[in-house]
Amino acid sequence: MDDDIQNARKPRQQKPPADTPALKPTPEETLAKRRSRTQRPFPAAPFEEAMSLAVDLLRVGSGQKVRRLTLFDDIQKAPESGASRMLITNANRYGLISGSYAAEYLELTPDGAKAVDDGIPAREQARTRVKLAIQNIEPFNHLYERFKNTKLPARAVLIDAIKEKGVTDDFAEEGVDTFVVNLRFVGLLQTLSGAERIITVEHLTDMIPASRPSAGQSVSASAGTTGYEAREQARNQVVTQEHADFQTTCFYITPIGEEASEQRAHSDLFLGNIVEPALEPFGLKVIRADAIDKPGMITRQVIEYIMRARLVIADLSFHNPNVFYELALRHATRLPVVQIVRTGDSLPFDVGQMRTIKIDNSSIYSLVPKIETYRSEIGSQVRRALESDADADTPISTYFPSFRTIID
Repeated sequence: MDDDIQNARKPRQQKPPADTPALKPTPEETLAKRRSRTQRPFPAAPFEEAMSLAVDLLRVGSGQKVRRLTLFDDIQKAPESGASRMLITNANRYGLISGSYAAEYLELTPDGAKAVDDGIPAREQARTRVKLAIQNIEPFNHLYERFKNTKLPARAVLIDAIKEKGVTDDFAEEGVDTFVVNLRFVGLLQTLSGAERIITVEHLTDMIPASRPSAGQSVSASAGTTGYEAREQARNQVVTQEHADFQTTCFYITPIGEEASEQRAHSDLFLGNIVEPALEPFGLKVIRADAIDKPGMITRQVIEYIMRARLVIADLSFHNPNVFYELALRHATRLPVVQIVRTGDSLPFDVGQMRTIKIDNSSIYSLVPKIETYRSEIGSQVRRALESDADADTPISTYFPSFRTIID
């Protein structure tokens, strides 16, 4: 009886209504959550990007150690910025350099010197790059040993395989993207008999001619258009400004052209088969200018997307003047941007300084086998752009680091 009285006196806990919507985490909360997780078991950038620091270190120091501040002054980057610190960390994790982002001096490792010195025999250099980019990174070596001498598996198969090595769900997709990009750069992904295959190191060295090959021989992946019809239908729906959520939007700057024009066919091809599939893991909706309604306000809306969207992907093919104008506006915001271009189109010096993904669509035979690799390259750059805790590197931020564009 006494227990019944005591229970009756206790205030009842109010349960939240079943239909109460969950609050969506902000991008800052999402980033903080990622930082609290365990460290990724592989470098946070592709090998080629990390190797660029080793190249500069060799050029400036001629094989000797160099003061960190001197090196970054030479390459015109802020030594304490998040991007610079990450560049040093990744070069260190790949075994290219010794010295952390807090060290006074940076120095090439013996393998790092072999990877970037053009005086090293081509075959020895190729083996060293494979060692650093793939074999020394445990999850990547696991994938390589499992799938070498086979066609590049479907993305889902690679994700399952990298998880077997203890890579968590948080980092599995990123790991696969970086692995595929690294395979391509070091030459272990080759088009053979009409399909992209992961070849052995022995096969790679046998393919290297007596003359020195250019860095990053071509490679790539199997094609696929899973979900294309759904994406095509969604893309054909107009998006009103009132319903636009800039934090979940990627604005696609591209030469659109008239109906049935080469530019329109090009833009549709890249958007539906490469850009949209690459962004699916990030939950970003891709908006192109022709998907915006409200005639008469198109210029204002385009500029607002350029200045506010979480991400911009700019296709610099065809040297379209509107594209370069819109890209310049985006650079002024110092928000994330990824550049792509079709192979064969040269880039002006200013934007050519920014890392740009080149896509070979000269024929169906060159494009189709490499679609998955292009998606991985875009995914890799997008992931690092969105996760960066610093302003995006642009020509404006490089030469005018204090410049800021404020949007009311």
